[in-house]
Amino acid sequence: MGNLAGRIALITGGLRGIGLASARRLIAEGAAVVITDLDPPAEAEVVLAEFGPAASYVRADVTSESDWQAVHRHVLERHGKLHILVNNAGTDLTGAIETLALADWRRIMAVNVDGVFLGTRTFTRLLAESGAQVAGGASIINVSSIMGLVGMSEVAAYNASKGAVRLFTKSIALEFATKRMPIRANSLHPGFVETPLLHAGFERWVASGAAEKVQDLIDGMNAATPIGRLAQPDEIAGPVAFLAGPDSSYMTGAELVIDGGWTAQ
Repeated sequence: MGNLAGRIALITGGLRGIGLASARRLIAEGAAVVITDLDPPAEAEVVLAEFGPAASYVRADVTSESDWQAVHRHVLERHGKLHILVNNAGTDLTGAIETLALADWRRIMAVNVDGVFLGTRTFTRLLAESGAQVAGGASIINVSSIMGLVGMSEVAAYNASKGAVRLFTKSIALEFATKRMPIRANSLHPGFVETPLLHAGFERWVASGAAEKVQDLIDGMNAATPIGRLAQPDEIAGPVAFLAGPDSSYMTGAELVIDGGWTAQ
């Protein structure tokens, strides 16, 4: 078993991309994982079959308080404790500011910001109780982005949402630390990762006439990244596992950047 033997993790947006890769890694490190996403339970069966009894699934919309309460009940009934909360679920929105609809702005804030707030609020008490029983305490990992650190043209809504996640994380980290609650909170800032969400975004750019094909955009991102390529989800899952366990026991309120050198330019 690895560093996370006996620990229970909850990962939102866990059926694909960074969330799925993180579930695989945490399970490999010995954790049991509760996954949430928007897919009907029947569509999660392939993932659950891969993980066996180490994983369970709850369909949940991270913008819904009642859905979060249902997830809380599931965690309590199945495990009775929670040591790791990975607020990973997110969406994107691009476009010139004058073209953005208020409803779309509110939707990205609801998913990317409200979802992180609701997850944290829902599980603070259980995380504190569980964290007191393990080395390094409980861990909240909020998935932000390099777009929470630097701006980019025509991604103002996404920039704003991910920047909010960054500062929310620092605030709760200080709140928990000053109250001596055994919960650490850190934000994760991936660069451009080859996920279904990224491909969907590139497809919209192609549809808008910004490029002829998705591969052209991928090639452009590869060229603009110092390391020369997009990240793979597994390369983000390793840092998630690090923040989840005792090796990061003195880290809280920090921002961990995994971007192939993008923000070093």
